[in-house]
Amino acid sequence: MSKEFNNNPHRRLNILTGEWILVSPHRNKRPWQGKTEKQAVTDRPQYDLACYLCPTNERMGGENNPDYKKPYSFVNDFSALLNDVKDEKYENGLLYAESESGICKVVCFSPDHSVTLPLMSISAITDVISLWQKEYKELGSMKGINHVQIFENKGDVMGCSNPHPHGQVWAQKNIPLEVAKKIDRLKDYWEKNQKSILEDYVQQELKLDERIILENEHFVALVPYWAVWPYETMILPKRKIAHIGLLTEKEKVSYAEILKGMTIKYDNLFKTSFPYSAGIHQAPTDGEEHPEWHFHMSFYPPLLRSATVKKFMVGYEMFANPQRDITAEQAAETLASLPSIHYSKT
Repeated sequence: MSKEFNNNPHRRLNILTGEWILVSPHRNKRPWQGKTEKQAVTDRPQYDLACYLCPTNERMGGENNPDYKKPYSFVNDFSALLNDVKDEKYENGLLYAESESGICKVVCFSPDHSVTLPLMSISAITDVISLWQKEYKELGSMKGINHVQIFENKGDVMGCSNPHPHGQVWAQKNIPLEVAKKIDRLKDYWEKNQKSILEDYVQQELKLDERIILENEHFVALVPYWAVWPYETMILPKRKIAHIGLLTEKEKVSYAEILKGMTIKYDNLFKTSFPYSAGIHQAPTDGEEHPEWHFHMSFYPPLLRSATVKKFMVGYEMFANPQRDITAEQAAETLASLPSIHYSKT
């Protein structure tokens, strides 16, 4: 794109969903007199007696955690989905509903209450990935489970109710909306080209080298061309892998290295424990072949200008379509230039 084009308002297409994003680079200069958030608390003990996710502590549901030493998972005491729901449908004129069943689990990344992913060792993060693999395989093989969503909400600003390092896994009968959008686009490209759309996309990004943040032998971290959130990123394998269960041991370590490196970059951006919602999109577990799938992990962080100023998805974003004030290239250049050593270690 020409410099003039890139500096003026324009739309970009999300090739995975078919949706458009409005980019308005000139708006990044506007002054901010709106709401600010509290700085994230980073000085926490390794063990917190009041934390319901720390080892041996009693959870809010009444059960006690084991004295776990590695990543640990359990069925959420207050699950959004239940596995014993009767299969029913409701229809009344223009009103439609149907029952939804599934299982929600909590995944504690570490017994150490004080850490987050960027502060964990590569081997510890690899253990987390191994547990994600286990949950994907075991939950996905259960009758009536057609999709497994792995995700993490980090930070108060993202609605995280507990600072202990953890994520979640929701497994359910129906394929969720965001995944369903991608399935249609992925299938269409596969049928026309016999290649994954992300397989071609990652090769193009590596060739252009305009939005790449980190790269190793097996993985790439980049700001997607169609990014919505100010410092949105995507991690994806260089080879087409439908789901995390297919990762080799070497690829798991590479994935852990990229995860640690990417989250260090985030923390270093505003020298804070950087909030985000991160999730893995991968092949459904509906028993069908999915040659079109190329798994990827997206990070949607809300911070825009500083550790206390966030991007709000309101107004135009809610009623029209997503909009961002800095280009994907500007965000990638900023993130790529940050140190690879966590700011707290320097």
